[in-house]
Amino acid sequence: MSTEEIRAIELLNRVSYGRVATSMRAMPFVAPARHIVADGCVLIRMHRGLGYHRACAGSVVAYGADNFNSGAENLWSVQFTGYAEVVEPTEEQLAEFGASPEVVDGDPFEPVYMRIEPQFVTVHQLDYTTERHLQHVA
Repeated sequence: MSTEEIRAIELLNRVSYGRVATSMRAMPFVAPARHIVADGCVLIRMHRGLGYHRACAGSVVAYGADNFNSGAENLWSVQFTGYAEVVEPTEEQLAEFGASPEVVDGDPFEPVYMRIEPQFVTVHQLDYTTERHLQHVA
């Protein structure tokens, strides 16, 4: 793994949710997903009832997560693309995912799990500490 990939995986471990993006019926879409990192890959949990997993499975998808709403001065964003496949997680992985939502858009939550192996990884870091420090000095 490259340094960028290692950093991206490290950052993904700091948040629980991200967004998966692909196209469905020739239209782009973005959907929320819960994720964990396992063996250098990202496992995501989505609601089967929305059908988004059908567009993702067997396709190249983009996945992104960030800490933009954390209030931190050092913000980051991770994006990667990779091939998505439906998988059955291990008991340990299920435990790591934690509790599932009870409903999604009013329907009972039914999980589907997908494995994405990152191929192209980008990490962006936004550091506001210098700017904020200068604002308070003047």
